[in-house]
Amino acid sequence: MSSKSIIFHIDVNSAFLSWEAVYRLAHRGETLDLRKIPSAVGGDMALRHGIILAKSLPAKKYGIQTGETLLEAQRKCPGLVLVPPHYNLYEQCSGAFMEILREYSDMVEQYSIDEAFVDMSASCHLFGTPVETATLIRNRIREELGFTVNIGVSCNKLLAKMASDFKKPDRVHTLYPEEIESKMWPLSVSELFFVGRATTKKLFSVGIKTIGDLAAADPVWLRSILKKQGEIIWGFAHGVDCSPVLSAPMPNKGYGNSTTIPFDVVDIPNAKKVLLALAETVGNRLRADNVQIEVVAVGIRYTDLSYMSHQRHLTTSTNLTSEIYKYACELFEELWNGAPIRHLGIHTSRIQDNDFSRQLTLFDTTDYEKLARMDRTVDTLRERFGIDSVQRAIFLNQPIDHMSGGISREKRSVDYDKLKPLHTPNI
Repeated sequence: MSSKSIIFHIDVNSAFLSWEAVYRLAHRGETLDLRKIPSAVGGDMALRHGIILAKSLPAKKYGIQTGETLLEAQRKCPGLVLVPPHYNLYEQCSGAFMEILREYSDMVEQYSIDEAFVDMSASCHLFGTPVETATLIRNRIREELGFTVNIGVSCNKLLAKMASDFKKPDRVHTLYPEEIESKMWPLSVSELFFVGRATTKKLFSVGIKTIGDLAAADPVWLRSILKKQGEIIWGFAHGVDCSPVLSAPMPNKGYGNSTTIPFDVVDIPNAKKVLLALAETVGNRLRADNVQIEVVAVGIRYTDLSYMSHQRHLTTSTNLTSEIYKYACELFEELWNGAPIRHLGIHTSRIQDNDFSRQLTLFDTTDYEKLARMDRTVDTLRERFGIDSVQRAIFLNQPIDHMSGGISREKRSVDYDKLKPLHTPNI
C-alpha cells in the first residue's frame, strides 16, 4: 500500500450482543437494552457449548472474557444476564452492514461476520476527508441499523485494524505512520496483531513489554527467538503491511467441519453416525464450490480435552459423501484409543478443480457416476426444500443431527416466545 492509500477497518462493537439487543428492542418490544447491563451471549451448557460468545461493556468491567465458560463468567458476575445465540439473525445484520459499506467503495473485504476492510483510495474524495467519511459511515450505521461500530483509518490494513481497536464504542480513530510512535508504541505488545498469548509470554520473558520495545529490538535476534514470526511482528511494530484489500475471497485451501457431541461417544457405531453427518456437510460444501479433495483427516477431542488427528492422501480426488465417510471411518478406527469422545471433526485439503476425472482400478466395480448423480440430486432437494427434506433413515429419532458441523442447529434460531422476559439484574 502506498502512503496515499486510504484504508478503513470497520468493526461492530460487541457484535452478537449488539445485534441481539437491537432486535429485541426494535422487533420484540422489549425495553431493557442488553448493551447497558452486565449481559452476554452464550451457548447451551446442556449441549456442551457453554462459552461466552459476546459480552456487553458493563460485563467486561467484571473481567468477563469471550471464550470463557458460562460458569466462570457467572462466578465473576452472579447477576449476569445470559441470552442464547441466534446466528440467522447475526448473518442478516452482517449482510445489512456490508451492504452499506459497499455503497462507499467497490473494494470491501469481509474479514469476519462483524468486521471489514474498505479501500477508500478511489472514492473517499466524493464524501469528504477520510475522518469525515468514516464519521459519515459510522453515523449512518448507527441511525439506520441501530448498532455502533469503531472505524480505524490509515494507509494500510494493519494500522487501520490497530486504530479500530482504540477506545470504544462508536469511535473513529486514525493511525497514520507518523502517529505510530505516539499512539501504538506505548501499547502492550499483546495488543499487536499476530501476537497471541504464547508469543506474548515469550516476549515478556525476554524483556519486551510494549510494541515500542519490539520495534526497537534487533530483527535478527527476534528471528532467533521466534523464527519467521519474529521478523513479521517486528515489521508490524513499524507499521509495515503490504497486503491489499481483496473484494473477492481467496479460494479455500481446505474444507472441514467438526461438532461437539451432546453426549460422550464410547462406541464405534455412534462415532460413525457423527462422521457420516460431518461427511454430509463437508461433501455438500465441496460440491457447492465445484471442487474435489485429495486429503482426508479425522480429529478426535476426548473428554479430558486432549486432541489427536490422523490423515490420508487419496489415490484419486473426490467430493462424494460416501467416499469421504468411508475414509473417515478407516482413519477413525486407526486413531481412536477407546477413551470417551467429546468432539469429532473431518477436515480435507489438497483442493482440486472438479474435472470429474478418476483413476480407476481393475477390480473396482463402484459406479462413481451414479453416486455423484445421487449426491447432486440430494443437494438440489435440500437447497430447494430445506436440509431436513432428505435425510438417511439411520438418523431418525436419534440425538445426532444428520448434517452436523459448522454452526449447530440450536444456535441458528431462537424461539423468543419461550424465553423468560428480561429483568434488570441485581448486581
